[in-house]
Amino acid sequence: MKHKLSFLLLIGLFCALILPTKSSATSWAYPFVVWDGYIYLVNDEYVTEVDKEIGKVTRYSDMYPQSGNFSNVYEKGTKYYSIKDVSSDEAIAVEDGSGKYKKAVREKEYTFGNEDSPEDKSSDITATLLMLSAITIFLMIFVLKKIKR
Repeated sequence: MKHKLSFLLLIGLFCALILPTKSSATSWAYPFVVWDGYIYLVNDEYVTEVDKEIGKVTRYSDMYPQSGNFSNVYEKGTKYYSIKDVSSDEAIAVEDGSGKYKKAVREKEYTFGNEDSPEDKSSDITATLLMLSAITIFLMIFVLKKIKR
């Protein structure tokens, strides 16, 4: 009976390991900030005439996508500013920590964290499959213990 239990545990573990999973670690191609639902690519151009503060980084990660005003370069609390005579639909300024402001050009809409985001759906599916695997293993152990009695 002990061998059957070990065999079933190995099968359960094997099934859990072969389930398709998506790695969520990311390799960023460029430095960026997210503000007001859009990605702004940060370039090496400095801005001298900033206007008013419009937001700040609320989440930072150099490995995983985040929701909100997220950045892969700047720490939480880094401030965003509008640029004098430039629409924020085109570009914003990001405080770089040395009292200077780097220009960040609007690239595209940032969809991570939205209900329709494909990234969120794939991670939900993976979590569901892993949970089902754990429940299956638990049930196999429970049934085997009942049979053993």
